[in-house]
Amino acid sequence: MSGTFRVGIVGTGKIFEHAHAPAWKSYPGVEIAALCDAYKPAAEAQALRLGVSDVYTDYVEMMEREKLDAVGICAPNVYHSEVAIAALERGLHVFSEKPDAVNPAEAWRMADAARQAGKVLMVMRNNRFTPQSQFLKRYIDSGAMGEIYTGRAGWIRRRGIPGRGGWFTTKAMSGGGPLIDLGIHMIDLAVWLMGNPRPVAVSGAAYTKFADAPLPGLTDSRIGAVKEGGVFDVEDLATGFIRFEGGATLQIEFSWAANAEDGPKYVELRGTKAGCSLHNGEVKLLTELEGVLCDIVPRFGKDDGLPHWRNIHHFIDCARGVAEPISDPASGADLIGVLGAIYESARIGAEVRLDGN
Repeated sequence: MSGTFRVGIVGTGKIFEHAHAPAWKSYPGVEIAALCDAYKPAAEAQALRLGVSDVYTDYVEMMEREKLDAVGICAPNVYHSEVAIAALERGLHVFSEKPDAVNPAEAWRMADAARQAGKVLMVMRNNRFTPQSQFLKRYIDSGAMGEIYTGRAGWIRRRGIPGRGGWFTTKAMSGGGPLIDLGIHMIDLAVWLMGNPRPVAVSGAAYTKFADAPLPGLTDSRIGAVKEGGVFDVEDLATGFIRFEGGATLQIEFSWAANAEDGPKYVELRGTKAGCSLHNGEVKLLTELEGVLCDIVPRFGKDDGLPHWRNIHHFIDCARGVAEPISDPASGADLIGVLGAIYESARIGAEVRLDGN
């Protein structure tokens, strides 16, 4: 890298501390130059820990005072689009924690701003960067599975509502519950593995059954701060069905709280030559050899737990012009469009078309 790559961070909570900060700092020649958080003590604590001298509560002031190359966004979901657009308009590259935005209109505004600025806008897609996902992508792209025509994707938490009563469970701040929090990961991974077919229709349902339930272990305060008596106006479980151009389909299910087996995080795809599954990091290929049905379980090395790092390092490479982005703002806006349509389908109780028909 020629010169230091300076990044300013907006939002200094737990996802920044545990995933983003170590990723930025592990890339040679990258400097976390400034931190911004509406709650200044949080930014000051992280600045002390990381050795960062400049702390702000106004992200525009940070962008205009600091000589930055990029902005990293770890703020609540509702702020992703406004911070990203402000950075892009000032000629800065942008890396944001998921989701891209809380609604399709904001996601498209971000995509347009990136196109007009000629800068890299990337949103966290860490599940694409595991060795298992990369292997499956190569396997599928080789044609070994034939035509992929249907599949399932899900992420089930039996008890695991993040920051109950805080911004995670407040729709105006988060955009939704487990569908936008967990679903964005696994739907993106499934559609990417399928070759990015264009979605044309969705049907969905959303349920809020545990907002006031005093169940043991219901909350997960590791992810967000619990606020007693706070707002809970999002779903705690969502299901749905996505149709794609050409006839392929995908079933989905995501929960923060459900009386179901805890922990399945999966993508399953069915092809005309073979099938595959990725369950909690284990890959299985369901195929046929010499006229005999075979289940093949590839073995990978010990999980290094660094897909967030690889995603952010990939972004830096793209910003430097030495790599092509694995994801783009337009496909991200399409994904937010799918989520928005699932919420709308749940609201009206009917299928929602995405192709205008």
